[in-house]
Amino acid sequence: MTQSMPPSSWTETTIRGCLADEFPGAWGSEPGRDGPNAHILRSTNLDDDGHINFATAAKRWIDEPHLTQRRLRDGDVLLESSGGGPGKPVGRVAHFQAPDSIAYLSSNFFRTLRPDETKVDSRFLAWRLLDLYRQPRIWNFQQQTTGIINLKTKDYLQQRFHLPEKPEQSRIALVLDTVDEAIAKTEAVIAKLRQMRAGLLHDILTRGLDKNGQLRDPIAHPEQFQDSPLGRIPKEWQVATLVSRISLPQGQVDPKALPFCDWTLVAPDHIESETGRLLARQTARQQDAISGKYVFESGDVVYSKIRPYLRKAVLADERGLCSADMYPLRPNAGVNSRFLLAAVLGEPFSRFASAVSMRSGFPKLNRDELAEFTMAWPSPDEQDRIAAVLSASDEEQLAVELELSKLHQLKSGLMTDLLTGRVR
Repeated sequence: MTQSMPPSSWTETTIRGCLADEFPGAWGSEPGRDGPNAHILRSTNLDDDGHINFATAAKRWIDEPHLTQRRLRDGDVLLESSGGGPGKPVGRVAHFQAPDSIAYLSSNFFRTLRPDETKVDSRFLAWRLLDLYRQPRIWNFQQQTTGIINLKTKDYLQQRFHLPEKPEQSRIALVLDTVDEAIAKTEAVIAKLRQMRAGLLHDILTRGLDKNGQLRDPIAHPEQFQDSPLGRIPKEWQVATLVSRISLPQGQVDPKALPFCDWTLVAPDHIESETGRLLARQTARQQDAISGKYVFESGDVVYSKIRPYLRKAVLADERGLCSADMYPLRPNAGVNSRFLLAAVLGEPFSRFASAVSMRSGFPKLNRDELAEFTMAWPSPDEQDRIAAVLSASDEEQLAVELELSKLHQLKSGLMTDLLTGRVR
């Protein structure tokens, strides 16, 4: 509900003025054993973007006569009235649009807002309330009692805003719904790409790529494989330890001294789990670093040795520093840096590192443990082919994620413009 001069045709109202009915979400006894098999909605089934995840909602038999007022109708707007958390306000909303589904609220953590259909499009109202939840002033409606954060519902429902005529409400809701659907589809594509990449990484590290760039098939062409201490591997591959093909850092530098203080300092928290992406780039000076750090060079793989199960590693594209909780793995001649990154992010190494790192009771991989890991190494040419395929996969996923970011920006801008009448 951003502040803006509304169009003259829009009328001022309150949230309560848009409702036909309003009631809390918990009466009667616990669900019984009679009646339809229905969704039971809890706060965990609601996200911050106004969506209900029915896939995660439990289904139980409901004693319907005891719970008449807890049953949702198509077009109801769910309002979170209790809950919240550290740094997170109460007041999430979601539009219940499931005419073929039966759903009940599980507790008094929700209120159900039933729109007056003669005044307001229920989708428009849901978008309006979602806009309010995203604004800083949502914090004005928070209060804490007996350790639980509650919404000041009476004050919340008296919030005023300007309402267009219902046909325009429906058009605005349709535009925002369309963008939201595009976001959901793009997120599904990204999830699929991540699954495909995980499968590709597994296959490519066990079967490799032939000279035509195709995955080898151990069933159709068993002659292309050999037995090894690691199992069946491509015939051209060699079994060797990881540390025999890399160099580990020797000595540390003072991050307070020049030129090191102006170099990028990478810590485990700066790396995204499993993807090999650097999330933050700050200098040692910006981080007020004081303890000794390792130096890495462009082309090194910087690997987090604490909590190996998180699979945090990044391929350095410049000289920099990393914390003592990380290893700069410098590839020897004939080792492709991108292949090395794939190897340390892959399942065999991650499973090994997670297992041996717990010997001391703390999840941290030391150098002696690292020296135990053995893997199968393709030829330098095949490593290059593997690196190219993985890079193309990463670029495809990055392009879709960039599209998702643009859609989120579009949604945010449209909410501001359309819900205030700035754009008609």
